[in-house]
Amino acid sequence: MIEWRALCLAYPGGPVLRFPDALIPGGGVMLVRGRSGAGKSTLLALLAGLLTPTEGRLVVHGEEPAALAPAARDAWRARTLGFMPQRLHLSEALTVEQNVALAGWASAEDVSLEEVGRWVARLGLEAVKHRRPQSLSVGQAQRVALARAVLRRPRVLVADEPTASLDDEAAHEALGVLREAAGEVGATLVIATHDTRVVQALGRGAVEVRL
Repeated sequence: MIEWRALCLAYPGGPVLRFPDALIPGGGVMLVRGRSGAGKSTLLALLAGLLTPTEGRLVVHGEEPAALAPAARDAWRARTLGFMPQRLHLSEALTVEQNVALAGWASAEDVSLEEVGRWVARLGLEAVKHRRPQSLSVGQAQRVALARAVLRRPRVLVADEPTASLDDEAAHEALGVLREAAGEVGATLVIATHDTRVVQALGRGAVEVRL
């Protein structure tokens, strides 16, 4: 479950962002909608404990990130969240397999090569697993980022504008894969978007937050 009330972030010398109260059950889907600059990425950063709210209370699967010390917050984030950013941040020096395995290396935990291989195969990347990101299509690169995000079976899977650079066919496919992957690991899925195609594909039964 994810819940927040009276949530607010005031940037020093900048805007004050207030977010409407929301509640999403565990394993559900939340769509965060709004124009560019409305605060979608800020809300995702608050959910991930990367920013601390100025006011209000935010609880993510029984934990309040803002109440944790920095080291504890980092550990909580590593075991709780999988993140698929709009800019995928794949390492050009590493292969597809190695980019997926980064999820384990970054958290200083042992990586199961079997689990890496399972997600590489599950997301249709077997034929390109030894390639480097520069030789991949946009859709393939997104699947690498998704495999990396779900490798450690997170409780919450966050995607920031996952269809922004995709045509209709690729967007439909990407959203299907994203929801299936979240369902397979039992993660609550949070998507920030201004794309109506996301609403059409995932809106039924989803909690919608408009900014």
